[in-house]
Amino acid sequence: MVDLSRAEGKPCPAIQRRPLVGSCAVIPIVTPEEMAAIDAAAPEPVEVLIERAGEATARVARRMLGGAYGRVVNVIAGKGNNGNDGRAAAQRLRADGMTVRVFDVATCPARLPPADLVIDAAFGTGFKGTWDAPNVGAAPVLAVDLPSGVDGLTGERRGRSLAADRTVTFAAMKPGLLFGAGRGLAGEVEIADIGLDTSRARANLIDASDVRAWWRPRPPTAHKWSRAVRAVAGSPGMTGAAHLCSGAAQRAGSGMVTLSSPGIEPVTPVEIVHKRVPGFDWAQPVLADLHRYRALVIGPGLGREEHTVVAVRATVAGAQVPVLVDGDGLFALVWDHDGAAPLLRGRNDPTVLTPHDGEYGLLAGHGPGADRLDATRHLAADLGAVVLLKGPSTVVADPHGTVLVAAAGDERLATAGTGDVLAGVIGALLASGVPPLRAAAAGAWIHGEAARLGPSVGLVASDLIDAIPLVLERLA
Repeated sequence: MVDLSRAEGKPCPAIQRRPLVGSCAVIPIVTPEEMAAIDAAAPEPVEVLIERAGEATARVARRMLGGAYGRVVNVIAGKGNNGNDGRAAAQRLRADGMTVRVFDVATCPARLPPADLVIDAAFGTGFKGTWDAPNVGAAPVLAVDLPSGVDGLTGERRGRSLAADRTVTFAAMKPGLLFGAGRGLAGEVEIADIGLDTSRARANLIDASDVRAWWRPRPPTAHKWSRAVRAVAGSPGMTGAAHLCSGAAQRAGSGMVTLSSPGIEPVTPVEIVHKRVPGFDWAQPVLADLHRYRALVIGPGLGREEHTVVAVRATVAGAQVPVLVDGDGLFALVWDHDGAAPLLRGRNDPTVLTPHDGEYGLLAGHGPGADRLDATRHLAADLGAVVLLKGPSTVVADPHGTVLVAAAGDERLATAGTGDVLAGVIGALLASGVPPLRAAAAGAWIHGEAARLGPSVGLVASDLIDAIPLVLERLA
């Protein structure tokens, strides 16, 4: 069950799917526009879909109440299909022996009378404008499709929405439940299959079952070079980035991690192999034996001096292995007046870029904006690389427009060094042969799950490294 919680940014351990008709093999994510097209293409009349949605809502309500007879339920219903879903649920709950009051949005009082449960069916994914919810007291809230007043595409809160304890959404996940304020307002999210065809969804939310299917445990015939990772990271004053990146790669399954920090000797885990390179003109020494490695991680803590930028660009251009570029490496990619695209499109092997919002702005020339799915998809297509846009819900896109979202992270990851750990994890997955889109998404999920195993307060990046093997052990 996805615990989106009342506090924005809380961890999302899983998704609970309760199929009403058929079953789901994946967790599709569809925008409001895509959802409208799916509804329009349904072979069943809208009345049938409303009845199915109403039954799914009533089932969740019954579980939340722990019983039926004698309970009191308040339903806030709008004039659209979302309101009709709430009314259909009300009919079923009345038939169970509950007292159900239905309040029309247009005439809803500022304060609702006491109840055992409030069903928020005021507005759905097509909501525009603003809405201020009534005071519902201490009653738990069940939102229908998404909390009313939340933008279904961006998760932006428009007015005063009710914080739901649980949201039942239909056919697919909605972006508004994963991003912005909507993530914190949705509570636990359940996806109910009501018979709609979501097979053309261009984005999917990943969970443990996906990562388990993609992850490649080390085979009995493995040797230390089988999944070797080369890392170029760290600079004076930034040696921690090298430590975190290389340590994470080894904990995530690499049998050999060789690290170079140009011009310096960093302090790293004892298992890491150090390879000295000069402080200047180090591209060729790195490339000389790169064929022995399965992946290259470059950029964490390298600095932004001109000579570093030149060396990063030459190394990325010449690398004939999958490359992950993070941190200062992303700055180097855009240093040339032509930007990153010509360099990246000239590569024959996969490239993964891992920007946060500020680094996205460097690569794209503007910030990602509120529609993070579209922003990531467009940047990946423009650069010809897999792009991972960091956030509580991390978005990964490939150049063909396929999008995967990992929602395992939370606000504890917003601390120095966690991005370096993520780079190392993805580097190890690339070295194991996981395709780049899946490697990036799985790495983000593992990274978030490692945070969940850490302390609730005071989590630091090195805590994640120790937790990575525990996450992988659970997958196995």
